[in-house]
Amino acid sequence: MKPNRRTHWFRHVIGISLLTLFLGHATHWHRIGFIERLDAMFYDAKIRMDSSGTVDDRVVILDIDEKSLAGEGQWPWRRDRLARLMDRLFDDYAVKLVAFDVVFAEPDDRGENGALDARFAQSMTNRPVILGHYLSSLEGGYSAGVLPPPVLPQGAFQGRPVAITLWSGHGGNLAVLQSSAAGGGYFNFLVDEDGISRRVPLLAEYKGEYYESLSLAVVRSLLGNPPIQTGFVEGGDGYGGLEWLELLGMKFPVDENVSALIPYRGPQGSFPYISATDVMKGRVAVEKLKDRIVLIGTTAPGLMDLRSPPVSAAYPGVEAHANLIVGMLDDTLLRKPAYLLAADGLLMFAIGLFMIFGLSATPLRATLTSLGILTSVILGNLLLWNEARMVMPLAATLLLALTLYALHMAWGYFVESRTKRLFTELFGQYVPPELVAEMAKNPEGYSMTGRKAELTILFSDVRDFTTISEGLPPDALAALMNEYLGAMTTIVQKHRGTLDKYIGDAIMAFWGAPVEDPDQAGRAVTTALEMQAALQLLNERLKEKGWPALRIGIGINTGVVTVGDMGSPVRKAYTVMGDAVNLASRLEGVTKDFSVGVVIGAATRAKLDNDPRFSFHDLGSVKVKGRAETVNISEPFFRNYSGRCQSPSPSRGGLGWGWGFTRNSSPHPPPRLPLEGGGELCSD
Repeated sequence: MKPNRRTHWFRHVIGISLLTLFLGHATHWHRIGFIERLDAMFYDAKIRMDSSGTVDDRVVILDIDEKSLAGEGQWPWRRDRLARLMDRLFDDYAVKLVAFDVVFAEPDDRGENGALDARFAQSMTNRPVILGHYLSSLEGGYSAGVLPPPVLPQGAFQGRPVAITLWSGHGGNLAVLQSSAAGGGYFNFLVDEDGISRRVPLLAEYKGEYYESLSLAVVRSLLGNPPIQTGFVEGGDGYGGLEWLELLGMKFPVDENVSALIPYRGPQGSFPYISATDVMKGRVAVEKLKDRIVLIGTTAPGLMDLRSPPVSAAYPGVEAHANLIVGMLDDTLLRKPAYLLAADGLLMFAIGLFMIFGLSATPLRATLTSLGILTSVILGNLLLWNEARMVMPLAATLLLALTLYALHMAWGYFVESRTKRLFTELFGQYVPPELVAEMAKNPEGYSMTGRKAELTILFSDVRDFTTISEGLPPDALAALMNEYLGAMTTIVQKHRGTLDKYIGDAIMAFWGAPVEDPDQAGRAVTTALEMQAALQLLNERLKEKGWPALRIGIGINTGVVTVGDMGSPVRKAYTVMGDAVNLASRLEGVTKDFSVGVVIGAATRAKLDNDPRFSFHDLGSVKVKGRAETVNISEPFFRNYSGRCQSPSPSRGGLGWGWGFTRNSSPHPPPRLPLEGGGELCSD
């Protein structure tokens, strides 16, 4: 069965190939879209699980909704009306900061000489107002309006492994408005391949310079507009990756795109919404806006800036900015540092190697172990999420574990079970089922190829079988032999013997192959004595059916023989050949000459002389056919067998088969007592 070793290596090669494939994805050598989508689904599920279900009123969304359009007219509103809104918010409601999630790229021509724009600009002067703008990647680099000053100079990331987003155009605000505002930031999102908005680039590159997002501009304004510090991790391997942006000691984790994951608090409504027209008409209580951060955006049909977040089907972009602002202020931004890629790869590598080479062959144990691995990976991932706010990839590791488990189980079912079936086919007719199962655990250790081995061989034969067969009808003879051979074979297999063949009424068996057995001689002798004892019980049943009683002789010998699959192309059998086999057959014939049930050769006797289970009666030496020299032979007995001393020898004088022969060290055979079914206690 040595070819099975190759099949094991083939399974290992498949497992290593799968591990390499998944490791390549985890370390970004290549990308597997399905795994990325599955990881995104896991991420979204954790975001939804993390939803607080509460409303954070530190940020208020001033909504240009249908009610506001009905009360104030269609958008865009006159700039003097927006100026009155600014005055209301700062003078009447004492808000902390106002940020616009809209852009004012075109002048309001409803006034004379830009008077309306000037009025709006005046209302923002010396007030913490952040204007929004957008960046564009359209070909041709179309631009409108002006941008606020960049926050980092050209070359800030030169020579660093930073994949910052690049833009070719912009839609900014009128110069008079932007110059009057306290700052400005773009309101672009990064949309993943599945259309979900999970990230916002905190910094973006435009014409070689670096601009900040609306949310970062708001936080920076709240902190007094400190300079942005870049957090590079200088590794010994020259990694030098950007992992955070820093403001006055506050660190905002970013990924390789300088993007921050939006910590969504929940579905729309996690922040209070107030209709803009209610503020303009003074219908809102002061305490609802005082000292609040106000984000002005729109949810009105036709104006609505909809996003697709992980928490709902549609979501106003202005509320996504609110989530990010609060996450930065509370230091609850999710972290996805680059070193997690290495950690994920190492974890995957360790799990993969264990499941390829160390997973139990037992289906139940393999299943429980795999479930333990999957559970540990999931719980560890959730622990990192909850306690360290880290986003550890999950899909690739889970899929690898599941794939390797499926490979292991499928291999066991389709390949290893085939090996077991093959073992059953090859050896099942010779050896007992428990030996077949034992051999199947290590199939490469067994072969039917011919080899030399020291074995113990047993031959048994029914006395006067010709006379018995002539006195029975064919069907009765067949039934008698089936019952006899079945009973004897059960005992052979009970003691781990290999059934070689039936030769008419004779049985040939051996011990020591295909499974090595250091107690081969002891098992063979035990089998022979139990066969003789079982024959007495069998004869009682035969008598009840009106059939003749049977007597058998058994010869046992130990020696080096050739064992293996032998025969012709038409028919082969797993058998033994050699001089020791011939001698065992001759010893079976000797039992008739000495009127005993079992005879063993000197080699078998030598292996059992000090065995406390047996005692022996020397029968002397005999000359057998085919041998020039004489052979020493013995008759074995159980010293103590289930509290009784059992001898299966035929009693002298033709009085039948009996029990009750005690241990006797004299050179003469012990007396044979004709007993009907009782027995004498052993006198050990």
